[in-house]
Amino acid sequence: MALWGNKDSVYSAGTVSVNLGTKTVTGTVGVVTWTTAGIATGNIITVGAGATYGYAIVTGFTSTTISIANTANFITGLTTVAAGSAYNISQEPVYTLGDSTYRAPESKITGFSTSPVFTGLFGVTAAEVGVANTATGTARKFAPTHAGWVGVTTYIDTHGNLRVKTETLVAGSTITGDADDDAKYPDS
Repeated sequence: MALWGNKDSVYSAGTVSVNLGTKTVTGTVGVVTWTTAGIATGNIITVGAGATYGYAIVTGFTSTTISIANTANFITGLTTVAAGSAYNISQEPVYTLGDSTYRAPESKITGFSTSPVFTGLFGVTAAEVGVANTATGTARKFAPTHAGWVGVTTYIDTHGNLRVKTETLVAGSTITGDADDDAKYPDS
């Protein structure tokens, strides 16, 4: 099991339900089969838009269910995530699950929040870095220093100004499957 890969989205078709007691994820609508979806043990499953419910490491799967390592990175007090929940399986860095900066729920919603204040972890390509570096105004504030797995935290300072902190957690120029972040990191 690798500590990270280069796919921001391995698979996200359909919707799921999650039983946190049995640590299983079941496809509910539109999921082909997990065994043909290209997922692997060690991938991260994010449940809910913007990790509304939480994250877990994939430890195994059959054609109809995914087993997860633990429920430590789901919202406290949840026992079940109802059918019909959005999800994304990625190869983001495993160690970020223990980072309180990116604890669920992230404030990002489908890529980036409509609110100016949010946190999130994104796979950013070299092309997206180039576009961000040539942007102007608020869009320029999101320019990371390097392609790869980038943590983004925004906040409003005491003077009412939007501040953006980007941190390249894993440098890499081969990120793929990253359409979810195109609102802030367009490819062109």
